[in-house]
Amino acid sequence: MAKEVLYSSTRGEKGNIKASEAILRGLAGDGGLYVPDHIPHLEKSLREIADLDYQGTAYEVMKLLLTDYTEEELKYCISHAYDSKFDTEEIAPLSEADGAFYLELYHGSTIAFKDMALSILPYLMTTAAKKNAVKNDIVILTATSGDTGKAALAGFADVPGTKIIVFYPKHGVSPIQERQMVTQKGDNTCVIGIEGNFDDAQTGVKKLFTDKALAELMDSKGFQFSSANSINIGRLVPQIAYYVYAYCKLLKEGRIADGDEINVVVPTGNFGNILAAYYAKNMGVPIAKLICASNSNKVLFDFFKSGEYDRNRDFVLTSSPSMDILISSNLERLIYHIAGNDPAKDADLMAKLSNDGKYEISDDMRAKLDSFYGGYATEEETFATIKKVFDGAGYLIDTHTAVASAVYDKYKKETGDDKVTVIASTASPFKFTRSVMNALGHGDDSKDDFALADELSAISKVDIPEAVTSIRTAEIRHKTVVDRTEMEKAVKNFLGI
Repeated sequence: MAKEVLYSSTRGEKGNIKASEAILRGLAGDGGLYVPDHIPHLEKSLREIADLDYQGTAYEVMKLLLTDYTEEELKYCISHAYDSKFDTEEIAPLSEADGAFYLELYHGSTIAFKDMALSILPYLMTTAAKKNAVKNDIVILTATSGDTGKAALAGFADVPGTKIIVFYPKHGVSPIQERQMVTQKGDNTCVIGIEGNFDDAQTGVKKLFTDKALAELMDSKGFQFSSANSINIGRLVPQIAYYVYAYCKLLKEGRIADGDEINVVVPTGNFGNILAAYYAKNMGVPIAKLICASNSNKVLFDFFKSGEYDRNRDFVLTSSPSMDILISSNLERLIYHIAGNDPAKDADLMAKLSNDGKYEISDDMRAKLDSFYGGYATEEETFATIKKVFDGAGYLIDTHTAVASAVYDKYKKETGDDKVTVIASTASPFKFTRSVMNALGHGDDSKDDFALADELSAISKVDIPEAVTSIRTAEIRHKTVVDRTEMEKAVKNFLGI
């Protein structure tokens, strides 16, 4: 029987709690993130897991970290999440192209990797509410740089006992991303644009979470907050599964031998997706290098290079908007782990980030980052990579995946490391049609994104995903835009309190 995993705050709030409570709360009361008291090792061998489908693999991972869920509860959540919402039975196919294996994480209902976790989070959360006898409605409060918002909205729309409020930067997402959100149906959904960038939205959401007076007012009206951002451990745990699945698939197909190490490349801004790979490595998946790919907002690249995290810099709007982030929330979990699970040290560094906009880690902590490699790609390199991969391999990738692919090329040139490599392919090229068409040399400013999608489909011989065709003529239902200082007022308006 696996040892129970309990969760505590990275910043030292007293008391360990069960997984279901951590998922319900989202963020700890002291502003910290919930982390497991130990990272369990996979019980079955990778060879055994290789015979399982995606749902079976997810169960093997999640049962070890969500230990207060029964087998029946977890299997219910998994079977309802990973079903016909995905347009492929494999859920997360691996495609070989241009010298790497692309792990396609965009076959869910909103064509981005966030679906992999956000299709299961509503089930984990409503199950947790029952387990903990919660009487209040759960209000999902989330900030999005483009993908989390739609995936969360799709997951929680019309789920009884929940409401969902999504804040996004009004001028910081792609037209398709925005349209996906503002056309969202569901009486319990609310989408609000803010005049500001993603970091403003995320900071505002964290502030609302830790506002005690607001929490008391909401409780008196029958509401309580939770989060669908990757700060919620219920987002992170399901993401670990696809790295285990990718390794086991390579093993099953004879691309690697049992025990062979692989490298993993992840395009990331908020650090959650690569942190899931780090957890998979710690659970026993033989991952050698975790290659962290940044765009021109290269705060993570600079951190891995220097040991200093410094968000005091210009914010750049790029063609990979989901990575346009200067405050990488999930990095805090890694900081906590490399600080020897020391909440006081973590809290001190996070206070410096809040007050001075930067912090520096010790040499001892830096030594524990030896499995990470940071790289970044410019806009020009990103566009050139989309064209190179399509012209050379006939394989179409989006801008975020291209950042990862470009960084991987640099890594290989720099190190000569030719291990089998998995690149996390995080979004459908049809989510960023204009940028992809520009990269391929078929840009046309006179056409809208939907007309360009038709052309991209013709050029690539890839069908336009249903997620794009369905919003082409959908009614715009969410029109509110507020200043970043008015987020609390907007929440109260929607809840009628």
